[in-house]
Amino acid sequence: TLTDLQAPAKLNVFLRVVGRREDGYHLLQSLFVLLDWHDTLHLEARLDGQIHRHDLGQALPADDLCLRAARLLQQHSGCRQGVDISILKVLPSGAGMGGGSSDAATVLLGLNRLWNLGWSRPRLAQLGLQLGADIPFFLGGGSAIVEGIGERLTPVALRPRHYLVVKPPVGVSTQTIFRDPGLTRDSKAAIVEGFLADPLVMDAMLDGGTNLPNDLQAVAVRHAPEIGEVVDWLSAHWGQGQMTGSGSAVFARETAANASLMATAPGLGLIQARPLGWEVRWCRSLVEHPLVAWAD
Repeated sequence: TLTDLQAPAKLNVFLRVVGRREDGYHLLQSLFVLLDWHDTLHLEARLDGQIHRHDLGQALPADDLCLRAARLLQQHSGCRQGVDISILKVLPSGAGMGGGSSDAATVLLGLNRLWNLGWSRPRLAQLGLQLGADIPFFLGGGSAIVEGIGERLTPVALRPRHYLVVKPPVGVSTQTIFRDPGLTRDSKAAIVEGFLADPLVMDAMLDGGTNLPNDLQAVAVRHAPEIGEVVDWLSAHWGQGQMTGSGSAVFARETAANASLMATAPGLGLIQARPLGWEVRWCRSLVEHPLVAWAD
């Protein structure tokens, strides 16, 4: 039995759509960071080969990514064991924070140990990519530049920093955003091997107050204007606000200009005075995934 396995959320510090493949998949470039906001999973081996999920908090869809990941790993590994997956879901759905993908990645990492498979991280990532573009990142271990459809990772060693995350009650489906004819699909990719791969340069850029681009944000705001209201609220009070992923969560990051406000009573007062229905979470980024060593 494996208990209290964390499945952390992520933020897209920036996100560019840099092209589109012939099969319709969009090519992205993004900086992902992990957060200390997480779901919690417990895995218990079964000898009968069956795979079941038990919801300890909010109910998940009947055939979620956790179950699909466990079945796929069982099929490809030839393992005859099964598993009971118990999950305490606290991360909001439809937020662009990768909650479902993170849960699936934690299942893959956990079952790799529970079933004594000994699979390498790249092998798990190749399998996970069949289920979702964010899963390889959650298997990768820490902050990274993510490219392609999620399969190319360039690790970036960033210092921990605080993020104020706001999730409004509205949402927009990822498919709606990517099918929108107004979506920018030809942004210029940054040079990963130089500028972005240097953690000192990256930390200095993040310490600055400049808003970094998310090419999906304008389309999401058009479909769900309340996302734009969150962006404006964060920008007015904290200097900048930006959507993560395909939304609808929006965040402000700790910068040199707002660090003192974020740590003081007036800052906490602003958080408490948020509009009704907005879920607000004060988060800190993680240097590495809690299960980083489980596939080494």
